[in-house]
Amino acid sequence: MVAVAHRVVVHGRVQGVAFRHHTKVTARELGVVGWVRNLTDGTVEVWIEGEEGAVLALTEWLKRGPPAATVSTLHVEAVGPAGHVQFKVRFE
Repeated sequence: MVAVAHRVVVHGRVQGVAFRHHTKVTARELGVVGWVRNLTDGTVEVWIEGEEGAVLALTEWLKRGPPAATVSTLHVEAVGPAGHVQFKVRFE
C-alpha cells in the first residue's frame, strides 16, 4: 500500500457538535490513521494517512461532517505520511 496524507482544517460550526468523535469513527471505518483535534480559533484540524482512496473518502466526508455540524470551508494540504498506527482524538 502506498500511503498518502492530508492535513485538513475544517471551518464552520464544527466544535461542540461531536465532530471529533464522528471523525474518529468514520476514519476507523475507512481504515485510515492519524488524528483530529480542536483548534483555539474554533476550527478542527485533521491529519489523515492511508490508502489514497480512503484518505480522499474521509476528506470528502469532512465537507459534510456529522449531522449537527455546519461546514463552511475546508483547507486541504497534501503532506508526507508521518507513520501513525491508529486514528485518535488529540486533546492538546
